Amino acid sequence: MDLQAIIDGIVSELEPRRGEGKVADYIPELAKVDPNQLGIAITTVNGKTYTSGDAETGFSIQSISKVFMLTLALGKIGEGIWRRVGREPSGSAFNSIVQLEHEHGIPRNPFINAGAIVVTDIVLAGHKPREAIGEFVHFMRFLADDNSIHIDEKVARSEQETGFRNYALGNFMRGFRNIKHPVDHVLGVYFHQCSLSMSCAQLSRAGIYLANRGTNPLTGFSVVSPRRSRRINALMLTCGHYDGSGDFAFHVGLPGKSGVGGGILAIAPGKASIAVWSPGLNEIGNSLLGAEALEMLATRTGWSVFGP
Repeated sequence: MDLQAIIDGIVSELEPRRGEGKVADYIPELAKVDPNQLGIAITTVNGKTYTSGDAETGFSIQSISKVFMLTLALGKIGEGIWRRVGREPSGSAFNSIVQLEHEHGIPRNPFINAGAIVVTDIVLAGHKPREAIGEFVHFMRFLADDNSIHIDEKVARSEQETGFRNYALGNFMRGFRNIKHPVDHVLGVYFHQCSLSMSCAQLSRAGIYLANRGTNPLTGFSVVSPRRSRRINALMLTCGHYDGSGDFAFHVGLPGKSGVGGGILAIAPGKASIAVWSPGLNEIGNSLLGAEALEMLATRTGWSVFGP
């Protein structure tokens, strides 16, 4: 299978549609991003990376960071995390507060904002906020084997200045004693993790451990156990695209995690880690062309977990 030809073909076919969708203008720095960009990168389990389009351009990974923070949190407290966060799809918007009232401050899953804030609170334990941010950046550099990965401080500041709903979620859960640290400390780390800047090529390499039973084939290091890798993938499949998760599974059939920066990380277990990026979002907040590119890729490779 000629993966380079496949992704070059996808980028070429979507070329006339560059700019479709709407950038996440509620975060002022993201509103400035040129929507006419599209990149795809694939890193296979044998360690080779294929790129096409704007695959070397850095972008804000936003909620894709939640996959990696969950990995860190599981490493810290193991299965105890599930006493504070659920594992079910939410069926609600990513920043909804409605379910928290009914479910006593326990978020539905670790990929909606409320759940990710609890996960960040877990990672923050024993650290000052700046130390926790540094640990996350170090972890991402380790996963991608790339020390150039960094946080976009302008995006982080933009989020801190406008993230009122996230502050509300944090304070609400603090009221239910499901946030243990000062909310401004937790949100400071959360906004910085979301502001990490990575390219599709870097992101596909960072996620490859999830396609390779928990081991990064680029470095040989075991990141998580095969069992934990399988469970993270399961959560990505069922919860990775908020209330569009079922539709993504229907069309693409791969575990995935989206971010409002326009990126999507998708995993073909046993085969490859895929990162796509196009800043224009659909009405749910997922990359419009990114999701279409992944559907085309899954069709042409037969990589869907549900069969070719």
